[in-house]
Parts: sequence; C-alpha cells; structure tokens
Amino acid sequence: MNIFLWGVLPYVALISVVGGTIWRYRYDKFGWTTRSSELYESKLLRIGSPLFHYGILAVIAGHAIGLVIPESWTNAIGLSEDAYHWIAAVGGIIAAIATLVGVAILIYRRRATGPVFAATTANDKLMYLVLVSALVAGTYITVIGMIDPHGAGVNYRETVSPWFRSIWILQPDIHAMEAAPLRFHVHVVIGMLMFILVPFTRLVHIFTAPLHYLFRPYIVYRSRDARSAPGSQELPSAWAPVGTEDRDRR
Repeated sequence: MNIFLWGVLPYVALISVVGGTIWRYRYDKFGWTTRSSELYESKLLRIGSPLFHYGILAVIAGHAIGLVIPESWTNAIGLSEDAYHWIAAVGGIIAAIATLVGVAILIYRRRATGPVFAATTANDKLMYLVLVSALVAGTYITVIGMIDPHGAGVNYRETVSPWFRSIWILQPDIHAMEAAPLRFHVHVVIGMLMFILVPFTRLVHIFTAPLHYLFRPYIVYRSRDARSAPGSQELPSAWAPVGTEDRDRR
C-alpha cells in the first residue's frame, strides 16, 4: 500500500493532470469554463469569490515554499526552525480562514440560489467535496502545528518535503513519507485525488486564469445623453478618438 500511495499514485496524478488537460483542451474547448453564474446572484459572489481565490493563491504559495525549499537553505540564511514554523503557521492559518470562509459562502450561495443550484452537476458536487476535504485536512495540520509546535512529526520538511522533491527526479522516497504522521498522509492523498480530478472539472480553469484582467484598462460606460445620441456631432471627452480618425465626422 505504501508503494502504491507514495510511489505510484503521485505519477497517476501527474499523468492525469498533463494528459487530461491536453485531452480537455483538444476535445472540449467550449467546456473549458467555470460556467459563470454571476447573472443569477452577485452579492454573495462579490464576497466569497475574492476570499476564496486570494486565499487559495496564498495556500498554493505556502505549499510551494514549504515543499520546494529545503530546510538547509533557510538555515543557511539564518532563519531558525522556530521562526520559520511560526511564519508558516500564522500565514497558513490566515490563508486557510480566508479560503474556507470564501468556499463556505460560495457553497451556501450555490445551494440557496435556485438557478445556481439547478446548474450544479454531480461533477461539481464531487469537486467541492474533495476540495473542501483537502482544505479542512490542511487547516487541521496547521492548527495542530500551532498548538504543539515541537510535537512529533510537525516538521514536515523532514518527511513530506523530501518525498515531494524526490518525485520529480523519478526516485520517490517512500520511506520519508512513511515516517510522516497520519494527518499528513490523509492530506496528501486527498490532494492527489484533487489533482486527478482537475482536468475533468471546472477547476481546469486554473490553467487559463485571466491574469490580463489585472492590467487591462477600465471599461468605460457612456450614458445616453444628448451628446452621445446617434447623429450627434459632439462626443463625450471619455470617448474622444485616440490615434484613429473619427469616422462619424467624415
């Protein structure tokens, strides 16, 4: 079982993410969407969506730092294990709270808003179940680490991190993962199941996140006043032509 969980399942997840994403892009381009429901309800969405998305970005960043950067590197720059632990714990709990509150609002909205609930598929329900399970398991690990910072197995950089890095050189360190506490085993397995599902759920949109939205200009809305009426010769200043000829005046 340990060989399967820590030596085989990680590559199943990688194959699913890479192969499934390529398949989805090639055969289901029009289904590559989050199926926005903003038209049905926007008040709760304005609160829950930013909380969840910014929170999950912080969670991903924290995981990347903790799993990729070896403990020897932080020791080399003079960052003690206690200092690293508390920075990671405080940042992790803030990110976890934001993410959990955000996803709770989104799930409540999906259940309480009739048209949104009607558009919810079994695929969506499975995705939410696995996603929330991974978040809860990760939050539990963070809380345990804060309560007992020197407890056995708290320092995941001696177990989970070496195992994670060993996967990428095709030499999975199964024994390192075996030495991790059960709570890490549960969290990692749920995480791998979530990545297996990514290409086949709405989570696939993480690979086409609209980052250009952060840099695009504001959308200008114009009112229907006398100056903007059809045939008017006077244009509002916000709509003055820039770099092009005014065809309406020719």
